[in-house]
Amino acid sequence: MSDATLHAPSSTQFSGLLDNYRIPDFFCELMNRQGPVPAAVQSVRNRLASLDLEELRRRTTAAEAQLYRMGITFTVYSNREAIDRILPFDAIPRVITAQEWDHIERGVQQRIAALNLFLHDIYHDRKVLRDGIIPAELVLNNPNYCAAMIGLKVPGGVYVHVSGTDLIRDRDGRFLILEDNARTPSGVSYVIENRHMMLRLMPDLASGLPIRSVEEYGPRLHQTLCEVAPEGVVDPQVVLLSPGIYNSAYFEHVFLSREMGVPLVEGKDLFVDNHRVFMRTVTGPRPVHAIYRRLNDEFLDPLVFNPDSLLGVPGLIEAYRRGNVTLANALGTGVADDKAVYAYMPRIIRYYLGEDPILESVDTHICAEPEGLAYTLANLDKLVVKPVGESGGYGLIIGPHATAAELEDFRHKLLENPANYISQPVIGLSVTPTLCPDGVEARHVDLRPFALTGRAVWVLPGGLSRVALRKGSLVVNSSQGGGSKDTWVMAS
Repeated sequence: MSDATLHAPSSTQFSGLLDNYRIPDFFCELMNRQGPVPAAVQSVRNRLASLDLEELRRRTTAAEAQLYRMGITFTVYSNREAIDRILPFDAIPRVITAQEWDHIERGVQQRIAALNLFLHDIYHDRKVLRDGIIPAELVLNNPNYCAAMIGLKVPGGVYVHVSGTDLIRDRDGRFLILEDNARTPSGVSYVIENRHMMLRLMPDLASGLPIRSVEEYGPRLHQTLCEVAPEGVVDPQVVLLSPGIYNSAYFEHVFLSREMGVPLVEGKDLFVDNHRVFMRTVTGPRPVHAIYRRLNDEFLDPLVFNPDSLLGVPGLIEAYRRGNVTLANALGTGVADDKAVYAYMPRIIRYYLGEDPILESVDTHICAEPEGLAYTLANLDKLVVKPVGESGGYGLIIGPHATAAELEDFRHKLLENPANYISQPVIGLSVTPTLCPDGVEARHVDLRPFALTGRAVWVLPGGLSRVALRKGSLVVNSSQGGGSKDTWVMAS
C-alpha cells in the first residue's frame, strides 16, 4: 500500500478546498459513497468546497493552541520522560449517516449483551467452555482471568458498564469490528471536546445540519453507575477512582468527574471499614456505593493483588465481593477484550443470543493453534500480526510495510512465543479528507463508539474517530502519531 497508490490521480475532483483532493483506491467516506449521496453528506461537501485552505489552517492552529491551554492532553512516556501532548485535531469532520449509525448502534448493543453473558458464564457455570464453543485453556489460563470473580454476583449481571468497540470500514464501506475494549476504555473526553471545539471553530460548516448531540454522555454515565449500585441504596454516592495526575489519561478523569458531577478520588482518599467503602471528606467519612475505576485490576487492592501497590484501597475487593460497592468495569473483564478471544466472538454471539452478528469481525488466526501459526508463518508478509496483550499499536507488524529484516526478526519472536500472537489480513481502511502539510489529502480512519450498560445498553451517537496522519500509515493510535476528528452522526 504505497503512497503513490494512496494518492493516485482520479477523474473525479471537487472545487474550492477540495480542488486538489484525489479520491484514493480506498473507500472515501465523504467522496465516493455508493448510490445516491445523502443530503447531509452533500451539504458538508458543498460547504467544505467553499472554504479557503489558508483560513482552515488558521482556524486549526488556533484550535490546537486552545486545546493545549485548556489542558486537553495525553501523556507519552518515552526515554524515562513524560511528555504532555495534545491529540492533533483535524477540522474536517467525519460524517456518518442515520442509516449507518442505526447499523452500528444495533451491532454494538448486540456485542455488549453477548460479552456480559459470556463473562457471567465463565465466572459461574462455564457452559460455554463445557460445550466447546471456546477452548477452556484460552479463558482459564488467560492472564486477565480473575479468580476473585468466581461465583461473585454483580448487579444486573453487568460486567462491562463502559465499553469502547473499535470499528473499521473496508474497501466496500462495510463496518467491521477490529477489537473490543472492556476494561478501562479511554478517549470519550476527546469526542465531547472535539465537538465543542468544532462548533467554536467551524460554526459556518455545522449550522443547520441535523447533527446528533454528544452532550448526554456525562449524565448518562452517572445514571448508569447509579443503576448498578448495590440493591437498597436510594441515593448512591458515585466516585471516579484515578491513579493520579501522572496517568496518561488524567485529563479525561478530571473531565468525566466534572461531567458526572461526582468526586475525583485517588486510593488514599478511600478506606474500608467493616467491609464498606468510605470517602474521606472535610466533614467526615462518607459512604461510597459505586466506583468508576480508571485503575487496572492489579492495582486495586494490595491485600488481593499487588502488595506493593500504593494506588489502590486495602479491603476494597472483599467489600466488592460482599456486594457493598459496585466496581465499573467489573474485575476480570480483560478476558472479553483479549485478541485471541475476539476470534471466537461470532460463535459466542450465536451461542448466547441465537443471532448472527450484526457487525462482522475481521478474519483472525490464533497463533497458539498449530493451523493458525502455520498459516501466519507462511503469509507473514501479507498479514498484520498483533500481540494479544498489547494496546496502542505497540508490538505489531504490518507485513506488506515491513522490510525483509523486520519480518525475519518478527518470525523468531513468533516462534519463541506463538501463544502471544494473532494474525489478521491487512484491511484497506476507509479514508476521509484530512488537512495535511501539503493540502487536503486522504488519511485512514477508525471509529470507537462508546456504550454504557446499566438496565439497558446506550450508545453515544458518535465516537472517537482516530486518523492516521502519516502518509500511508494504517496505525491511528495517538501514541503512534495519530490524531482525531469530530464525528458527525446525522439524525436524518
